[in-house]
Amino acid sequence: MAHCFAPVRGSSCAKKLDSLLSVAGITLSDQQKQQLLGYVGMLDKWNKAYNLTSVRDPQQMLVRHIMDSIVVNPHLTGSRFIDVGTGPGLPGIPLAIVRPDAHFTLLDSLGKRVRFLRQVQHELGLKNVDPVQSRVEAFPAEPPFDGVISRAFASLQDMLAWCHHLPKPSVGRFYALKGICPDDELAQLPEGISLDSVIRLQVPELEGERHLVILKRN
Repeated sequence: MAHCFAPVRGSSCAKKLDSLLSVAGITLSDQQKQQLLGYVGMLDKWNKAYNLTSVRDPQQMLVRHIMDSIVVNPHLTGSRFIDVGTGPGLPGIPLAIVRPDAHFTLLDSLGKRVRFLRQVQHELGLKNVDPVQSRVEAFPAEPPFDGVISRAFASLQDMLAWCHHLPKPSVGRFYALKGICPDDELAQLPEGISLDSVIRLQVPELEGERHLVILKRN
């Protein structure tokens, strides 16, 4: 089945995406690029009514949403992930596009966001996402996930308290996308949780620091 993607302000966004991917050293297929651009087009369109993101300019969405999400991809281990507090699908939708062999559950408690995600799933033909409306602490992990991902969701302490039941025992990981390295939060990890690694992420044209904090159960 062929899918049509609405152009995002002509070809300028396509050129911008190509440039950002080149700087980041990321290679994607034409279909993946079209899906990312289609997603930005839908974000831009739905944002006017649904207020999904404070970023209004599609070219800035490419930097602050698309690239900020997909630079995490090389650091993920496994094939089943849950994006908690996904909002409009960040980082879950961009990651699902660049990691088509993995499956992403997109969890959010707000109905309008989940309706948007289902429309994205339909229009972009994404077979590897499952939008779910639920509070994270009430969502059953059956079976548990390889990775629990959060972006601008909560403190590490809150993430661990609400999501403790979601990852696979021993092999599952918590992936928290942060700005500056949260040293204070890392110093107060609860018993049974330890730091796997902190990775400084390089996002082309993005101001400020970005870090990926990976936690594991002992």
